[in-house]
Amino acid sequence: MFDLKTVEDLSLLRESVALECKLAQGQNGQGEIPKDFWSSYSAMANAHGGVVLLGVREKDGAFSIAGLSHAAKMRTDLFNNLNNPAKVSVNLLSDADVQELVVDDKTILAITIPQATRKQKPVFLHGQPLGNTYRRLNDGDRKCDDETVKRMLAEQMEDSRDARILDKFGMRDLDADSLRAYRNAFAVHRPGHPWLNADDDEFLRLIGGWREDRASGEAGLTAAGLLMFGQWTSITEAFGLYFLDYQERSADAQSQTRWLDRIVPDGAWSGNLYDFFRRVIRKLTEDLKVPFVLQGGERVDDTPVHQALREALVNTLIHADYTGRASVLVVKQPSGFVFRNPGMMRVPVAQALAGGASDCRNRTLHQMFLFINLGERAGSGLPKIRSGWEDMGNAVRLADSFEPFEQTTLEMNWGRGFSGVLTETPVKTLVKTPVKTPEQILEAMKSNAEITVQELAALLGKSESAIHRAIRKLRDAGQIERIGGDKGGHWEVRS
Repeated sequence: MFDLKTVEDLSLLRESVALECKLAQGQNGQGEIPKDFWSSYSAMANAHGGVVLLGVREKDGAFSIAGLSHAAKMRTDLFNNLNNPAKVSVNLLSDADVQELVVDDKTILAITIPQATRKQKPVFLHGQPLGNTYRRLNDGDRKCDDETVKRMLAEQMEDSRDARILDKFGMRDLDADSLRAYRNAFAVHRPGHPWLNADDDEFLRLIGGWREDRASGEAGLTAAGLLMFGQWTSITEAFGLYFLDYQERSADAQSQTRWLDRIVPDGAWSGNLYDFFRRVIRKLTEDLKVPFVLQGGERVDDTPVHQALREALVNTLIHADYTGRASVLVVKQPSGFVFRNPGMMRVPVAQALAGGASDCRNRTLHQMFLFINLGERAGSGLPKIRSGWEDMGNAVRLADSFEPFEQTTLEMNWGRGFSGVLTETPVKTLVKTPVKTPEQILEAMKSNAEITVQELAALLGKSESAIHRAIRKLRDAGQIERIGGDKGGHWEVRS
């Protein structure tokens, strides 16, 4: 409810992205819904909502009450037009959203316009979305270009943006090493799973990377399959604006060196999402010091901070709009981390942070990560990030914006006096994990006898020191043997 009771309250108002004041006196001075109200209605509904005050005069940034002589009639006219599809595409208002307020013995209308849901956008005028859709930017109503409107329509129609079949794309567009690495991870996390016996084509179909449309008979590689395992040149054919960027920045904003380390698709690696994740997660966590914690008799190097960063990276990749103009951007800097993905939030920010509700943009990609124990079930990802990060005294900020492009940004900043050094207090626990690290290593070596320590660390989300300790234990127990040197050698697993 909008609270405005006195002239003094009015003096505090300023037109903004969430507030618009209109005189609304009409030609006869008796009051009517102004024509430009409707562009404000569309603009606020397609942004983050807002309030329009009718009967308020603005001059040089100062507001005064003009009042409305026939507020009740205007209210009736408002709802008649809201329920007329030829006027506006959808009515978002209830009776409670339109208040008659009396200020200084004069009546005004306060109209609270909620943010439209994904299924309601675009909110447009005159029965035609192209050319008649607006969005609120700063304190004005801006007409949306056709590209923006078409993106809203695609978001409305497609619950999952990555399930569509890509015409004339196939297995030749995939990076074989990426798919093999994923299958190794799948085998480690799901030993004995029946899908392990499938060939690559069938395995890809089972995880959603290949699909057949029963209605049309069309079959082929899905957007998720190409994004997750594709080659850079093929991905950019299907998604012309696709770009992934990891940057490690220094504390000196004036430094001539823009970044200390960077990962972008440069032809030296596949450029797909799975390889980007594997490379970046190591960079994000490699210099985090961890406490000495024993779990089931083994040292655990995976802290809530590690888990929060891992979840944030997965969250960024599965919620990105890969048709958008912004790139996927991950930044590591002394103050913390920034995760940006193209595309707006599909649910309000406050609702996403609270958890329990989710509207994942790329549901097949989400499931692919879940298959290898990465990511959280719908609605629990952001709360896990918050708990893992904020419990250590750090700060989380989530926001989306339209400028310069549609994008969502998650900032994870270190708390005051905290720089990623975790407590070194020895802790013991009797809790046992379902699959221990040595057992996972054995499964990985069975799948790929030439796997390296670095690859095992990336595969299992462990530090290299943890992998070395587990390998030493397996060797001492006579369960594995190294045949040959570090280069050109392989592992032999003994039963």
